[in-house]
Amino acid sequence: MQMGRRGQKLLWIAGWTGTFIWVVILSLVFLARHRVGPGVVGVVLSLVAAGSVWYFAPWRHPATPYWKLMLLPYGLFFLAVAWVWWCDKWDVIWLLQGLAASVLLSNTKWTESDAQRNE
Repeated sequence: MQMGRRGQKLLWIAGWTGTFIWVVILSLVFLARHRVGPGVVGVVLSLVAAGSVWYFAPWRHPATPYWKLMLLPYGLFFLAVAWVWWCDKWDVIWLLQGLAASVLLSNTKWTESDAQRNE
């Protein structure tokens, strides 16, 4: 089954949104509990992550391997894991399951899926 470019773009955005939505939610919880410092850090982290996901979108850099495009978003993900551990000393090992996609994508590029479609 072939997926169009629109579907691939939606998956990129939805996947990263799912990766960082918990940061937004925890930020709002911290702010509601009057823990302004952790709440503001989480909001800023979420905004920077959203910007990096948009800026490093594969359709904006079609010849760049996905792993390179994912370096900053994944770095921000690890920073978010450290942030939540710093704020509440939570057991954050369950958050690390998000690493699976980095192994699966390897050197795949946006332009390669164009070539596969034309075969």
